[in-house]
Amino acid sequence: MKLNQATDYAFRMVLYLASFPEGTKVTGAALADKQNIPERFLLKIMRSLTAAGIMKSYRGVEGGFSLNRSAKEITLFDIIEAVEGQTELQRCLHDMGSCTRSCSGMCSIYTAFADIQRDLAMKLKSINFYDLAAQEAKAVGVKLPKDAEQKEK
Repeated sequence: MKLNQATDYAFRMVLYLASFPEGTKVTGAALADKQNIPERFLLKIMRSLTAAGIMKSYRGVEGGFSLNRSAKEITLFDIIEAVEGQTELQRCLHDMGSCTRSCSGMCSIYTAFADIQRDLAMKLKSINFYDLAAQEAKAVGVKLPKDAEQKEK
């Protein structure tokens, strides 16, 4: 599976916002600047993340974006699904009719990829953005905001 650039940018945006206290708003321009993302592209990605309930959008002079739920509740899987939609390692996992092989019963290739797909989804669902932000903060020698630490307890 190869993730597209929009998904990589979405990971970076959510990780950046996860490093602030819950509810912190950041403008699109500031987020684009801090993460080195073209602002127009950022706004397009934000629409997908907002529609998926991951981000909250604020309009007007005091506008911006914030996480719509706790960073502990947002996983890598959530971001991939919001930006890329449903992804499969093998097209037959989504559309059995796409298989040109006429085999009766289950195909061993299908079974192998179905197992891999399940394991990958479980792993992606187990990695949340609070933990990623804490790991990154520790690596650079800083602490997460106090309220984020208190909510962890």
